[in-house]
Amino acid sequence: MQKKLLAVTVILSLLVGFGYWGFDRLGGNNPEAIELVNKKPESLLGNTFIWIRQDEKLAQLFKETLTQKSLKAGTYLHTIYEAEPAGKLDTMKVFVGINQFLPEEGFELKTFEEDRYLLAIITGSSWVMPGPKAIKAKLEEYAAKNNLRLTGIFIDKIIQEDEVHVIAPIQ
Repeated sequence: MQKKLLAVTVILSLLVGFGYWGFDRLGGNNPEAIELVNKKPESLLGNTFIWIRQDEKLAQLFKETLTQKSLKAGTYLHTIYEAEPAGKLDTMKVFVGINQFLPEEGFELKTFEEDRYLLAIITGSSWVMPGPKAIKAKLEEYAAKNNLRLTGIFIDKIIQEDEVHVIAPIQ
């Protein structure tokens, strides 16, 4: 009986140890860097989507935006979730665009009047990156500690698969 208990304890310890090691290697322990940037957030060119998450129109919107991104060097994909769905069939409202300040036919131009923003830089595998709620909470906590008022807009700037910047304009 004691041998079985010892064997189970050793196996569980190894599993937990390897699990933690894998989590760490994927970037799960990477800290989120938050900094104050004293300039306007970039203007964005894109479209707003209002529908349910499973709708194919959202995939088409991302595809069109990625096409625009590939045609313009130095641009990044940005998303602004104005209404995030709680469930799979809930309505969502999301702006999908690229950083560009010139209007184009068929796309809306989103500009920001704020002169400062908080920037959170998140790195690591998408498997272990913190969720949007956790990042928003950290940005709000940073703002509160530094007597800053956020607008409530959070812009996700996808740099690459393992790096995302979250931009939070300051009132």
